[in-house]
Amino acid sequence: MKKFLIPVALFIAIGIALGRGLFLNPTYIPSPLIGKPMPQFSLPFAANPKADLSNADLKGHVTLLNIFASWCVSCKQEMPNLMRLQALRLVRLVGVDYKDTPHGLHHYLSAFGDPYSTIVTDERGMTAINWGIYGVPETFVVNKQGIIAYKFVGPISYRKLHSKLIPMVKRLEAQPA
Repeated sequence: MKKFLIPVALFIAIGIALGRGLFLNPTYIPSPLIGKPMPQFSLPFAANPKADLSNADLKGHVTLLNIFASWCVSCKQEMPNLMRLQALRLVRLVGVDYKDTPHGLHHYLSAFGDPYSTIVTDERGMTAINWGIYGVPETFVVNKQGIIAYKFVGPISYRKLHSKLIPMVKRLEAQPA
């Protein structure tokens, strides 16, 4: 009788583990950077490669740092929602063009619009690696003190924009610098 209970218990344990997995969010990838200062970086502006944007330039404002590329299909999916966010004028949106070409960036912005207050280029992808990205698009919410408050993996959907991102930005903007 006891030998019969071992396979039954094992089957139940595996069933519980697999069943729990059905309720996990596949887009949630924890970031070790949440709650920590943003990594040091200095990237050239897409419009003027002789000038740079650094992490010191982001302090004092809530900023969304959106890592994207013209060759990224998911980036094209999120663009209408980034345009909606830009139209609200709630937050500074900085684009990091990841492993792209100036030609690709130009055509991408011409086709989908430009929601960014500024765009910098990460040609080799080293800054994105320091930020711990897994792929594009990924968006970081940085508070006024330069601390990473949240990381969105994947395209920002209309639902994520209105249920999570906009309320978070409003809450962070209300906090003192």
